[in-house]
Amino acid sequence: MLENLITSKTRLRLLVKFFINVANEGYLRGLASEMQESTNAIRKELNNLTEAGYLIRNESNQKITYKANQHNPFFILLQQIVRKYIGLDTIIEMVLERMGAVHRVFIVGDYMKGIDSGRIEVVLEGNNLNEEYIKQLSSKIEIEIQKKVVFYLTKHHDNSGLLVFEQELINTLNTL
Repeated sequence: MLENLITSKTRLRLLVKFFINVANEGYLRGLASEMQESTNAIRKELNNLTEAGYLIRNESNQKITYKANQHNPFFILLQQIVRKYIGLDTIIEMVLERMGAVHRVFIVGDYMKGIDSGRIEVVLEGNNLNEEYIKQLSSKIEIEIQKKVVFYLTKHHDNSGLLVFEQELINTLNTL
């Protein structure tokens, strides 16, 4: 659906790269290699996104890197749009709706790095998670978001990856 609004596949992939995880950054040749695009196509889109204020350009040691501009008024909105495009909100909603024992949800693998590979790896942390149910749910989610979803279940996760849900944070917000 977002592909109809943003017709440049390169721009869409760059938005995913930088707005899925604020820690992600990249440089021209690295992005061109990662996305298997020409440096000219990447340069054009990086310049457009930088001029619009969505990306910040940093020059250090004769190397120019780019990252999301967290001070842009549309930063949070763009991050929400990218996460909705990927299907993160659908994954979290479907998992939590039927499995309330989830304490935290992390995205690991390609999407954590901002690579739109079509395979989302999700770590569910919690006690007494129903592995059989998650297997059934993953196929439903895959149909819904049209991406491959792989779940890893654990009682304790090492905090690696992109934290996209935390039960304690929700409880704190509900008490305010």
